[in-house]
Amino acid sequence: MSVRLEPWAEGDLPLLRRIMGDPAMTEHLGGPESEEKLVARQARYERLDPGQGRMFKIVDEDSGEGVGSVGYWEKDWRDTTVWETGWSVLPEFQGQGIAGEATRLAIDAARAEGKHRWFHAFPSVDNAPSNAICRKLDFELLGAFDFEYPPGNPMRCNDWRLDLFG
Repeated sequence: MSVRLEPWAEGDLPLLRRIMGDPAMTEHLGGPESEEKLVARQARYERLDPGQGRMFKIVDEDSGEGVGSVGYWEKDWRDTTVWETGWSVLPEFQGQGIAGEATRLAIDAARAEGKHRWFHAFPSVDNAPSNAICRKLDFELLGAFDFEYPPGNPMRCNDWRLDLFG
């Protein structure tokens, strides 16, 4: 399947509900979000200043259907500001290379901005598919760290880093 990225838009709340409101989709993210949190997240995605990050809908080129999301945003990490990235692909489209291709496109967008050198992904150590994507896209594994996401939910994540200027 060939995919393209489109900026997150006003009509994308139904896709966001499927991504962040589903227990299976949020297994490695602390569980599903409430409707109130989903609406707030949608508004945040819509008004995200491109200089501070980007959120994209992953779109199937053939059908025009939204099949997931990918994005990057600023994060203060180890005394510098970096891009943090994350992605999600709906269950019926997983295992087709979509997340990897969409993340590669997001990397290209971040690289073109030329703003931050480092692009980080922090998948749960238990999320084998997301860790495999990082490996495939030549991220460097820096190690495992403890995070809280969402607040109050401890999780162990890998810190993967990609040099956008290299």
